[in-house]
This record gives sequence, structure tokens and C-alpha cells, in this order.
Amino acid sequence: MNLINTIQNLGYLLASILFILGLKGLAHPRTAVRANRMGALGMLIAIVVTLVNKGMSYEYIIAGIVVGGVIGTIMALKTPMTGMPQMVALLNGFGGLASALVAGAALIELEVDPGALHASLTQVTLAIGASALIGAVTLTGSLIAFLKLQEIMTGNAILYPGQQIVKALLGAACIVLVAMIVANPANHLLYLVLCLVAALLGVLLVIPIGGADMPVVIALLNSYSGLAAAATGFVLSNNVLIIAGSLVGASGVILTMIMCKAMNRSLGNVLFGTWGAASEGAKGAGMEIYEGKVKSTSADELAMILDGVTKVVFVPGYGLAVAQAQHATRDLANVLKERGIDVKYAIHPVAGRMPGHMNVLLAEADVPYDELIEMDVINPQLAQTDVAIVLGANDVVNPVARDDPHSPIAGMPILDVDKCKTVVVVKRSLSHGFAGIPNPLFALPNTLMYFADAKKALLDTIAALKEQ
Repeated sequence: MNLINTIQNLGYLLASILFILGLKGLAHPRTAVRANRMGALGMLIAIVVTLVNKGMSYEYIIAGIVVGGVIGTIMALKTPMTGMPQMVALLNGFGGLASALVAGAALIELEVDPGALHASLTQVTLAIGASALIGAVTLTGSLIAFLKLQEIMTGNAILYPGQQIVKALLGAACIVLVAMIVANPANHLLYLVLCLVAALLGVLLVIPIGGADMPVVIALLNSYSGLAAAATGFVLSNNVLIIAGSLVGASGVILTMIMCKAMNRSLGNVLFGTWGAASEGAKGAGMEIYEGKVKSTSADELAMILDGVTKVVFVPGYGLAVAQAQHATRDLANVLKERGIDVKYAIHPVAGRMPGHMNVLLAEADVPYDELIEMDVINPQLAQTDVAIVLGANDVVNPVARDDPHSPIAGMPILDVDKCKTVVVVKRSLSHGFAGIPNPLFALPNTLMYFADAKKALLDTIAALKEQ
């Protein structure tokens, strides 16, 4: 082993340690920022030590870094917090594309220098096939998730007769094509066909999944991108790529299962079920439950309600993200705390459009971590809560999940805000959530609807409180 290889292996070892420590630190908000920096440092070390390899075309690498850096910087600056789920979906897709391209290049190089392999030809070609399969599925699946989240295409489930059979046949075809590549790696057309079939499979896997399941889909696609990277690591005999890809793949699967548990559903039901696939008639039905029962409120009335209470719980949802109301929420909470009121934030695991969406938004507004209370902890306290202020949340506070066994979201754990003494729902309208069903919470006797943009409603309430 020469000096360069020794330096690379030591650098990869250090990078891997930083990845593992960074991933561990991400488990808690207090250490998340430091952990993110450790992961970034680990990636920087991995890149630098990789670039010390001889024979690289550095002019192309530098050009790629410059172009990619400019594009990444623009995307980071232009993308609002509400667009983070779409951004994550795109990045997952790009990771899958990179894996498939690198594996394809490695397949072509096999003809040039087959003696350079660090493993058997069968192992390498099998890893190449796995990279193509997982990478192509990740690419197109992530693009469909992006289009759904960006509302470029419908967020509803797109169903067709025999869809499970079609997907099963495509999956079997992919496995056969991988076996054919292993048997005949010189036939590059097989690799192209595999990529195309896997890309079609990725599309068909995601289009039947409704918007209510998008947080789970994003977590799963993130896992796919990691598995594709790990497979590519075996192709290149690159230890740090194998380790990093495995960490992403494993953590993505764990997060996916956590999200499924939060919705009381199995992963198979998410991938092959039809939650969020309610018919258009069903989506438009049920609005009569609101007739004559919905009571509107205003900033002045909400200020009077908050005057003299002892405990308030904020329930952040996607409407808070859309309105960029996290800072206004914090400001109202601070006003209430100055009056001796106990303030907490009830966090549902799938609130928003991606895992941890609400935690990130509130952390951005410097909301104290100990005030962010998970669903299982806050639910027993809600019956003793004076006021729950629901900010754009819908499905995660819909009592039909608990009360109606025939509902599309039946069995999904929810925040029991309907048990609070008073519920104030800040929402632009009575529109449905991702699940596409009405919410009886809006018509309950203890519920008041504040129809407004969340940020404006909160700022007006702060002004009304200060005038009292």
C-alpha cells in the first residue's frame, strides 16, 4: 500500500467517524447544529482525500464544483422553508441519478481495464446492477414526489386497474435484467434498458400515493438514495461511500418506520394502500357538517379569551409554514409568558410535509427546545389546557381518526385538541387537509375558527393583547 492509499484510508476513517457522530448528534435539537457541521466536515475530508488520487481530470472536477456550487447556492437562497420538502425530494433524486451514472461509467470501464477490479467481476457487476436499479427508482420517484409537493401535478393518488400486478412485473423484469448484466456485462444496452424500466417503476411506485403520505415517501426515498450510494461504493471499492450510504439507508428506513408508527400504518400499506385516494365525490362530501355550527372569531375576541388563562398550547401545521408565522408564534408566546401563562407547543410527528418540519421552523424562530412537546407526552395534558391554538394543522387534529373506523385516516394517532376547554383554529378557510376529508373539529361547540393568514392573525392578536 503506497502513501496516497494510506492517506486516503485514514481520511475515510476520520470522515466515517464524523458521519457516525454527526448522525448521533442529530437525534437531539440541542446538538443538531453541531452534528450537522461535523457531518459537513466529514464530507469535506472525504472529498479532499479522494481528490489526491492520481490520474484525475481536475479541470472537469473544478468546473463541476463551480457549476454545482452556484446552482446549489441559488437554490438554497431562493427556496423558502415551505419548499424544503420539495428540495429534499429533488436532492434525493439527484443522489439516485449520480449513483446510476457512476455505475454506468464503471460498467464501461470494465472493458478497458478489467484487471483493476478489487473484487470479482460478478460482485462488481451485481453492485452495478443494484446501483442502476435503486438509483433510477429513486430519481423518478423523487421527481414525482417533487411534482406532487409543488402542486405541479395532483397530490391525489393516481390509480389504475391492475396497478399492483404491473409494478410486480416491472420489479421482476428489473431483477432479470440485473442477472443478465451480471452474465453479460459487455452488453451495455442491457444497462440502459434496466435504467429505463427502473425509472418507470419509480414513477408507478409513487403516483398511487396520496399527499397525506408524502412525509413517509420522502423518508423512504432518502433511504433509497443512501442504498444507491452504498451500492456505488461497492462498485468503486470506496469504503467511505459504502459507510455513508449505509448510514443514510439505515437511518432513512428507521425514520420511515417511525413515521408509519406515528400514522398507525404499515410500510406496505403506505406503498400499496390507498390512503389519500378518496374519490372526488368523497372529497367534496361531508361539508354539511359545518352548516350552522362553525363560529368565527377575531383578534380582539381571542385576546379576551387569552386574558386570564393559565395554560396555552400551540399546534403548528403546514399553514404556519406557508404563512412564515413561526416568529409571530414565538412573539405571541412570549407575550403570554410575560403574563404568567404556561405555553407549550404540541408537535405531531407528521405535521407539515416532511419529518421534523415543525421542529425546524420553530427552532429557526429560537423557540426553546423544552417547550416542544411530542404528541404522546402532550396528549394527556390537553384536557387540562385552557386554550389550544391550531395554526394551519388539519389531519393531525382530526377527531375522525379516533372516532370513525371507516375514515381514510382511521387509527392514525392525533393530537387530542378537541378535549381542550377552548380550541381556536387559525386557517384561511374550511378546506380539507392532505387526506381530503372534512374535519368535525371545526364544528365542535368549544371550537372557534379564525379565518386569516396565520402570521397576520397572530400579529393582530399580539396588538389586541397589548391594548388591553
